[in-house]
Amino acid sequence: MAKGGFRGGMPGGMNQAAMMKQAQKLQQQMLQMQEEQEKMTHTAKSGGGMVTATVNGKHELVNLEINPEAVDPDDVEMLQDMVIAAVNEAMRAADAYAANNMSRLTGGLNLGGLF
Repeated sequence: MAKGGFRGGMPGGMNQAAMMKQAQKLQQQMLQMQEEQEKMTHTAKSGGGMVTATVNGKHELVNLEINPEAVDPDDVEMLQDMVIAAVNEAMRAADAYAANNMSRLTGGLNLGGLF
């Protein structure tokens, strides 16, 4: 490289200080969005509404409702399957919400853990 470094500046005329400021702004927005997501809850049902699971944005199960009609002592496996299905669907809803927000914030860029 020539003495004195690259003289052309950053692509599009953005200097390094402006780029760093933009990156810091994006990081602050991402942190704020993450805090908001952690407060959100996502609910899913399975077994025709017999089991309802609610998770928060931290992927914690915060509520589980089981209709008494779903409790059959002779078929515990069915109830277990319904609980698992409801919890997994609620987790997928939380993930989809987070991915959608991240995509909106980054304009569709995949930053792959940059922040």
